[in-house]
Amino acid sequence: MQPASLMQVISVNVGMPREVVWKGQTMETGIFKEAMEGRIAVRSLNLEGDRQADLTVHGGLEKAIYAYPADHYPFWREQFPEMELPWGMFGENLTITGLLEDTVHIGDHFQVGSAKLMVKQPRVPCYKLGLKFGRDDILKRFLHSGMTGFYFSVLEEGEVAAGDSIRLLHRDEDQVKVADIIHLYRQDKYNVDLIRRVVAVEALAKVWRDYFQQRIEKLTSSHLSREF
Repeated sequence: MQPASLMQVISVNVGMPREVVWKGQTMETGIFKEAMEGRIAVRSLNLEGDRQADLTVHGGLEKAIYAYPADHYPFWREQFPEMELPWGMFGENLTITGLLEDTVHIGDHFQVGSAKLMVKQPRVPCYKLGLKFGRDDILKRFLHSGMTGFYFSVLEEGEVAAGDSIRLLHRDEDQVKVADIIHLYRQDKYNVDLIRRVVAVEALAKVWRDYFQQRIEKLTSSHLSREF
């Protein structure tokens, strides 16, 4: 993690759901965000002026605010030199700097502007990121890169603006990084010790804890079957 002086909000991005046509089908999505000037209210479920279209997989208390590191944009601009990639391109509410997936822990608390936020989970992209980029391969490339960004829940409402500092308030004692979750999900599927550590993290979103609990049960069952 960078020194506190380098932890900062670069852009605050919001957008309302809109209808778009993708592969001949009309659908509603909230992935299109625009950078905002001035101070934006941070609410328990989202930023003022921001909404999600499909609430079965987006939004809610455990996905209130999506943050994406500006530090990753140079990589993606090299990958897609023909595209313009403005802040908010990945559908993030906060484009930030100084916080990365391999330095931030699930359950870490931060003051962002005047709001207090907690890291809850990484992002796993859905097909609407492909819609935004106009290409299906972005989904696999995004997940494989490990540059997923992460979701915050809101501990205390407040306001945020571009240029606001980010300050660490509490380091979670379980020390499970956002990158650990993605690594387990993507490739290290049989690391039982790490999976057990992850399941024990109370701050981790329930959907992830349930997912890894089921994986432990399957691995344990498979091991017992081989023994007999």
